[in-house]
Amino acid sequence: MNKPVVLTGVKPTGVPHIGNYIGAIKPALKMAKNPEMQGMYFIADYHALNSVQDRKEFNQYTYEIAATWLALGLDPSKVIFYRQSDISETLELNWILSCLTPKGLMNRAHAYKAKVDANKLENLDADAGVNMGLYTYPILMAADILLPQASFVPVGKDQIQHVEIARDIATYFNNTYGETFTLPNHVVQKETAVIPGLDGRKMSKSYGNTITIFAEPAKLKKLIFKVVTDSSLPTDSKKTEDSTLFLLYKEFATLEEVKEMEKRYLEGIGWGEVKQKVFYVLNRELEKPRQIYNELMENPTKIDDILKEGAMKARALCKPALEDVKRKIGC
Repeated sequence: MNKPVVLTGVKPTGVPHIGNYIGAIKPALKMAKNPEMQGMYFIADYHALNSVQDRKEFNQYTYEIAATWLALGLDPSKVIFYRQSDISETLELNWILSCLTPKGLMNRAHAYKAKVDANKLENLDADAGVNMGLYTYPILMAADILLPQASFVPVGKDQIQHVEIARDIATYFNNTYGETFTLPNHVVQKETAVIPGLDGRKMSKSYGNTITIFAEPAKLKKLIFKVVTDSSLPTDSKKTEDSTLFLLYKEFATLEEVKEMEKRYLEGIGWGEVKQKVFYVLNRELEKPRQIYNELMENPTKIDDILKEGAMKARALCKPALEDVKRKIGC
């Protein structure tokens, strides 16, 4: 492959939300339109096994993620769109990389450290509830990134460490066996690096403060009107900086609409009116994707066919790459 690879994936651990879209999906889709790059997009289903161990939910979440990407504009004829579990080469590389990765690197991974810290606060054993999938998943993520020689990985600000770990692991391998892997670079849309949720904290399923991308209009409006605001009066001038509502608005509104909203913030506008305008632009921009999403979810065999075709393309790249790795280590 001569083109630089841009790669990203999403764990199927629940219904996708606006934070997923703004922080990762939107910038990834934008990069996919660059004719100078090869886009690779995958559903990280094996990563989801750490937390989703119900077969029905696991299957449903996978379809939801696939339908989301397709509905939001991912063109499988122009990119490689696949399911992680269909690429057996990734799991083989995962073991090879595990043998070169220092344990200390895994000890510093954010997800593991967060779990240990939470256990200590509850006076539990440091590793209570920690399975080996959670502990070593950065290595599997490195295999996802390194095997197709990804140059760019769009991520949220809190996911930068994953790409840095992949770079470290690639460096260990390259120093040991010779230049093999491309060192990946993270790509973060800085102005929307962390997307606040309904309560002002980072939008996250674990906080229960998300806005589902394809919520029906009535539900979408209800969620938007739950966004926490300050006690300023409608006539008070307001700042657009750090405003959850303004951040959401500018991601879906036109440039002219954004300029007008900035003016209204400065002059004074009631939060109820802002929420109504936020609902209007979100519902307007998501109406067509919502329809496509619902149609795909009613026809899962179409999703299966798209993912199978994508897996064939991905394996065509990954198989020779793994053979090169195995040759270098002596297999």
